[in-house]
Amino acid sequence: MRRLLRALGAATVIGVAGAGTAGTASAADPAADGFTIEDERITESSGLAASRAHPGVYWTHNDSDDGPYVYAVDGRTGRTVATITLTGVEPRDVEAVSVGPDGGVYVGDIGDNFGGRWPEVWIYRFAEPERLADQAVPVTRHTVRYADGPRDAESLAVHPVTGRVYIVSKREDGGALYAGPGKLSASGVNTFTRVADIGLWATDAAFSPDGTRLAVRGYFGGTVYAWEDGAPRELGRLTVPVQRQGESMTFTPDGRTLLYGTEGERSAVQPMPLTGDQLPEEARQEEPDRAGDGKRDAGGADAPNGGGDGGDGGGEDGGEEGGTVGFGLALAAGAVLILALRRSKRRGSGGS
Repeated sequence: MRRLLRALGAATVIGVAGAGTAGTASAADPAADGFTIEDERITESSGLAASRAHPGVYWTHNDSDDGPYVYAVDGRTGRTVATITLTGVEPRDVEAVSVGPDGGVYVGDIGDNFGGRWPEVWIYRFAEPERLADQAVPVTRHTVRYADGPRDAESLAVHPVTGRVYIVSKREDGGALYAGPGKLSASGVNTFTRVADIGLWATDAAFSPDGTRLAVRGYFGGTVYAWEDGAPRELGRLTVPVQRQGESMTFTPDGRTLLYGTEGERSAVQPMPLTGDQLPEEARQEEPDRAGDGKRDAGGADAPNGGGDGGDGGGEDGGEEGGTVGFGLALAAGAVLILALRRSKRRGSGGS
């Protein structure tokens, strides 16, 4: 599938140029303004997670066929500061990464491009290293099965308070949110049960640092949910940038910005600030009164360059003309993508 998606590269580059970039993000995290992954080995970044132990560092990994490697990337420079080799495992289709409250990095070997061929998938856990350097680390391997049968998935998120692991399945007509047991077993099978429908062709998911928001993204759209008593309540659409093959997402540590990643060489990680009730509860409580901060003319009306949520139209819901152009191009690219994927399915091709 990734070969077909690469054909969309030119269209999405045009889309990004027409849509512009997000407005200036919070300076609380060096990566809040985005960065470019410089490591030439990382050509299919398929997951993204903010480190808890090393502020400003983000974990990522390639899609299938790369090997047992996870990379620590500096959000200031985009340079890899550590390559972690997972010992004792041979990943099949790694699609997601998340960091839990226990200090563990959870790597989701959960992809199934055949839509249910594999009876079980795996989650690998390793402790965040105290020192960032190239090293081999032991991992704990957790076997995963779904209560309602095998399925494809690319989204894994660990709740930052409870430590429970969640997976979002990937289906063209919408997937579902699955909850793992309260604590993953390293010896038995961990059965994940369906708890809610997710109306997206989901490629990644992430909890806010305070655990009060769940964000889920697809190739050309996203949804944010309030997290209430272990279940999601939909709040609305997310502003998602037009990207070549958007497959990763994470919150910045302050919870105010979502970072969106994509596959490709020197891929850009793009920021989209959150506003209103999409902000996590802790961020909303700390939100200063910005009523007078907007660009307004003497009569109180929005100035021409004021823009709305998402700055000057860098995403689907971005401001006015730039956002409209970007959204239209995203829809066009999306149509091409869907046709290509359907054609691929008819030919029985795999690969993500």
